[in-house]
This record gives sequence, structure tokens and C-alpha cells, in this order.
Amino acid sequence: MTSPASTPALPATTLPTPGAAPGATPGVQLVGDLVAYVPGLRTAYDAHVVCQGRVQPHVFFWDVVQATVQSYVADAGHKGDSHGRADWRRTLDFLEAQSRRGVAGVDEVIVTSFLGDLPHPHEPGHALVRQLGPVLAARFGRLRPGG
Repeated sequence: MTSPASTPALPATTLPTPGAAPGATPGVQLVGDLVAYVPGLRTAYDAHVVCQGRVQPHVFFWDVVQATVQSYVADAGHKGDSHGRADWRRTLDFLEAQSRRGVAGVDEVIVTSFLGDLPHPHEPGHALVRQLGPVLAARFGRLRPGG
């Protein structure tokens, strides 16, 4: 994890979600804020909206997990330029900050559809779980005590 001094400011949680109606659910707002903070997720977001017809946070977070794990594995293997790729550090920093807020609809999406879908010990990229911040790590430990 990056130190607080080197972490860029997180977006306000009042940023509009592209295409979201005023009063969007916390999960939909989470998706919009995440895409604004991690621009490498924009292509996946656009494809998600086209395929689903609207933002479905739990469905979209499958793509977030895949992009985050791919970024981590590529970074760990020094596999070249990460241009256009979702930055795993920014994603974890963002989700850690959002988890600290204690918003039920946000926590539900993060725990169920991010932490719950991270790689298991026998899968590539599992070491990413050792990079989780303290709030995410505690929730992951409760969700999957065996890793």
C-alpha cells in the first residue's frame, strides 16, 4: 500500500456516475467514483453499461476484480507498460478509503463482489490479498479465514 502522504486525493463521494440518475444507490455511486479514480476501468465500465443496459455494481465488480488481479500479476512479473490497465494500487487505495466510511450499500458491494471474488490460494494473483489495507484485510479475514 502507498503511504498516506503519497496517495492522491480520493474523489468526493458526490461525483456523478456517468448515466446515473440523481439519488443513485450507494453501489452505483461507488462504481462511478471508482471509474473516475481508476481511469483504466473506463473501457470495462463502458462495455458493462452497453451489455447490461445500466450499472449493476455487483456484476461490474467481477470486471474490477479481473482487472485488479491482472494489473497486480503484470506488475509483479514486470510485464511491461501498464498504460490503459487498471492500476491495482489505486483500486485498493480507493476501496480501502470507501470501506472506512461504513456505508452499508458500499460495503456490501466491496465485501461480496470484490473481496469474495479475489483469487484463492491456489490461483494466480492470490498474493494480492497481502496488499489489502487494514479495513479490507480485516473484512477479507472474516469472509475467507483460510485465505
